Amino acid sequence: MTTAKETSEPTALDNQSEGPLPDARILAIDIGGTGLKAAILDIDGNLLTERHRIETPHPCSTDELVDALVKLVEPFPTFDYVSVGFPGVVRNGKIITAPNLGTEELMGLDLAGALQQRLAKPVRVINDADMQGYGAIHGKGLEMVITLGTGFGSALFMDGVLAPHLEIAHLPFRKNKTYDEQIGDKARKKISRKKWNRRVKRAIDTLRTLTHFDKLYIGGGNADQIKFELDSDVQIISNENGVRGGAWLWRKRGN
Repeated sequence: MTTAKETSEPTALDNQSEGPLPDARILAIDIGGTGLKAAILDIDGNLLTERHRIETPHPCSTDELVDALVKLVEPFPTFDYVSVGFPGVVRNGKIITAPNLGTEELMGLDLAGALQQRLAKPVRVINDADMQGYGAIHGKGLEMVITLGTGFGSALFMDGVLAPHLEIAHLPFRKNKTYDEQIGDKARKKISRKKWNRRVKRAIDTLRTLTHFDKLYIGGGNADQIKFELDSDVQIISNENGVRGGAWLWRKRGN
């Protein structure tokens, strides 16, 4: 299990200043471009239930998203805290960008506040790659997490502390196109597997040059499409980390 510390940036409406009790039940939600997943965790990130999944609504208005998330968690009647990973930039629980769900429709939504009102529990929301990173890292050195799914996600941690979120997905990668455009799911389906794998390998090399990571973890629904041999500092991780990381949003600072 990771020894990651909680970052000071992702916040929402937490009235529990002393942190959760050791036996707290944390509802972790992973919002994806095609699916919404949820499970109950203990404070160490162990799954206490199976993951439940429903389809992500499209088009996705603010009301439709919140309603879908409330429906998603109906099988979990008992929990104390809520963690949400969202595919875009999130600050103080509010959505800033939502590239694969609709920035125009969702920008400005106080997702943490809306869910807290509907679920009557404290809620924290951060970027989905950041949350997956919490479930994967070991808290030593510079660790990077990327997700290969509907889009391209990324997160950076230094000695277990989450760095400010960077939308690397929307930076130029090759041929004046972004990482999202070149190795996202639309590109994968359009080109051959061999060509997509070459692009992913080039992306890894570019990110290594950019960050000098000590370890890179690769998650997301398309991680299993990687067919080339990975270097010793690169590891494919389970998508369960997308919900497991939700436990670390509620750990006491300094743990």
